[in-house]
Amino acid sequence: MLRYAAIDIGSNAVRLLIADISKQDGLFKYKKNTLIRVPLRLGDDAFLDQKISPKKAGDLVKTMVAFKNLMDVYHVTEYLACATSAMREASNGQEIVNLIKEEANLTLEIIEGQREANIIYANHIEQNLDENRTYLYIDVGGGSTELSVFVKGIPEASKSFNIGTIRMLDNQDKEETWDEMKDWVKEHTKAHKHLAGIGTGGNINKLFRMADEKDGAPMSLQKLNALYNRLTSYSLKERIQVLELNPDRADVIIPACEIYLTLMKWTGIKQIYVPKVGMADGIINLLIEEKLN
Repeated sequence: MLRYAAIDIGSNAVRLLIADISKQDGLFKYKKNTLIRVPLRLGDDAFLDQKISPKKAGDLVKTMVAFKNLMDVYHVTEYLACATSAMREASNGQEIVNLIKEEANLTLEIIEGQREANIIYANHIEQNLDENRTYLYIDVGGGSTELSVFVKGIPEASKSFNIGTIRMLDNQDKEETWDEMKDWVKEHTKAHKHLAGIGTGGNINKLFRMADEKDGAPMSLQKLNALYNRLTSYSLKERIQVLELNPDRADVIIPACEIYLTLMKWTGIKQIYVPKVGMADGIINLLIEEKLN
């Protein structure tokens, strides 16, 4: 049995996904074995102070030591560990990478926005959708939003923007970045009618569950708007108590909604598909492509 691991060090949470790899009809598939998510919020430090505090760096190192021990216990043969927006922006990012190598014996890669986008597409979601349609692929994270336009199953253009949920909560999103994103989206979607959306990331997965849609069915703009209005009608405390959201989900879900709604309104997208995969799944798929195919 082959076992691969993906480590995703995001601006909001850090994840470890351990997956079992098997071969069916000549194709390699994976099944999630274990998923652990630790809400470290590295973005708060990175976007406000441009460096990660000793306390958070210490927590990250401890988390990585724990992840490495679990990977050993599960006999993981291949892994890839990627850090995104928060670590990209922290002036001491490389220092922390060296510390993790020393303490946890894990090699961590701080990746650029474009590589982040490519890893997310390694999930090949477009294969299960109507290949005659054009899709805007939206991945919303704590520090950045990755966008791609898929035409007939092929990514035609993609770009990463420094707009994310933690960044917005910390008021570190800039108006010119929003303008730049709007211009880019308009430019790359204007030739296409009847666009549909594909949304990935922890927040849209949660929103999709709250919308009570059937798996595989898209969520409508109307439904998302109604959810947004419902969420904003509650205080943070009520979102945790009444709606039973995790404390580290209850605040970021609002700016996430705002990013998706804004992009859908700019492009006239009426429906968004939520395949329930993210960066960690992309890393596993990438490992399969690189090591086995």
